[in-house]
Amino acid sequence: MKSKVAVLRTTPETVLEDYVRLAELAGMDEALDASATTILKDNISWHFPFPGANTTPWQLEAVVLALKKHGMNDITCVQNKTVVTDAFKGEDLNGYVPIFQEHDIPVLFNFKDEDMKWIKYEPRAEMLVLPRIYPEGIYIPDYFFGKNIIHLPTVKCHIYTTTTGAMKNAFGGLLNTKRHYTHSWIHETLVDLLAIQKEIHSGIFAVMDGTTAGNGPGPRTMFPEIKNVILASADQVAIDAVAAKMMGFDPLADLKYVRLAHDRGLGTGDVRDIEIVGDDVSNENWQFEVGDNGASRVGDILWFGPLKGIQKLFFHTPLVHLFVAGSEVYHDYYRWPIKDRKIFEDWMEKTGWGQLFARYREEGTLADTAKPAAS
Repeated sequence: MKSKVAVLRTTPETVLEDYVRLAELAGMDEALDASATTILKDNISWHFPFPGANTTPWQLEAVVLALKKHGMNDITCVQNKTVVTDAFKGEDLNGYVPIFQEHDIPVLFNFKDEDMKWIKYEPRAEMLVLPRIYPEGIYIPDYFFGKNIIHLPTVKCHIYTTTTGAMKNAFGGLLNTKRHYTHSWIHETLVDLLAIQKEIHSGIFAVMDGTTAGNGPGPRTMFPEIKNVILASADQVAIDAVAAKMMGFDPLADLKYVRLAHDRGLGTGDVRDIEIVGDDVSNENWQFEVGDNGASRVGDILWFGPLKGIQKLFFHTPLVHLFVAGSEVYHDYYRWPIKDRKIFEDWMEKTGWGQLFARYREEGTLADTAKPAAS
């Protein structure tokens, strides 16, 4: 059976209903175990609400509506922190908190011992790099075992992986705060994590927001472009491949993580072998380009360039705190106040999606204004 990816064009007025229909077209109810808890793994690439960087509030709320429509009411959300994002600030500034409250969604944090423990895991699948990167063992959260997971990425470029989507969204949830150890082998790491997900989860699904997509040096410092599309699939490789093709990349040639996962039978990366249902996007080519920024140039030198051989000196010692501080200064005290807040404010004022975001800020939740029709 071919992998299936659902793609729909949408509008700010119809997006909640469209997302529910999208999930049904992509077979969400078949992909997930209705008797199991479902984890929502949102994507906070930057705690500031930069357009295209983070799970949108309508994406989050619509997925909750779709789950509840099919009787899957046991839902939680799991958050993680990174060196450049604050999970608490991110869920607040991006409008998630009122949605969690309205729909009674508990939020757990993989860095809180009272919420979950990190336990050693021995994968059944052959790993490409994780045992070498973590010779002391691979540790993952105990809470993830036996549960469904729905990834909620956006359509955007990434300075180190060209694009980022469903496969990359597992990175923060399944790896601890030493994730930076993997950057030189990031493509192989994502493939290993997908293999682990297939072993531990009762069901895997992805819902991707491309209402405002991110062009340029993502996942934060991008050029937002209105694209009005949403995607969903049970195949994490296929949805990333279709999104990449729409952005203008060749999934198998340009995205090493897609090619490796495809070759290892973890999903379908060849768009010719994917059944795309919903709207016709066969001629989409947005001609996105990743480009570069100040932070990525430093990373290129240390993770992929001439200093790769001595990266442990920088990232496995207290020196790493200098790079964490540098990233925070660059993103939060230079980029946001000087450049990116103005982009966000213009998007809020001048685009339909920005105005919808403003409504979420004012009203907290919009479910009552767009309830899906009963089955």
